[in-house]
Amino acid sequence: MLPTKPLLAAIALLTLAAPAVAEHAPNHMHVYKSPDCGCCGAWVEIARKHGFQVTVEDRDDMAGLKRLLGVSEPVESCHTAKVGGYVVEGHVPMEAVDRLLSEKPRVAGIAAPGMPMGSPGMGDDPKAEFDVLSFGDASASPKVFYRAGRE
Repeated sequence: MLPTKPLLAAIALLTLAAPAVAEHAPNHMHVYKSPDCGCCGAWVEIARKHGFQVTVEDRDDMAGLKRLLGVSEPVESCHTAKVGGYVVEGHVPMEAVDRLLSEKPRVAGIAAPGMPMGSPGMGDDPKAEFDVLSFGDASASPKVFYRAGRE
């Protein structure tokens, strides 16, 4: 017979660690959004169709969460996702997310600041032109990571 307390402790530890491990899995995405945001839901569906396993968490304090994850006001948008150990802020095209996960740059994440018209979840226009910025690297300012509609 197995000792009960050590087994229960191991199960509890695995249960607590599972979300953190899942966030680093390249095909799992955890999306934080406001409960009332329809465009965020549209972006989640695009991510799912692209092959990501998405967990959605509705939150009332998005600003506090964004600061905790290193998302500053210049790159802020409506929803925030964690995938593969990175932060993905806003209506970022899945091609940019794929590039982030394959290239693995030394950044905290990427963002489509604001809510660019035509971006995924905001009209889904493949010809829409907007920049996706990387943030949280050694420099203090965000840099262009991906040029939507031009790459």
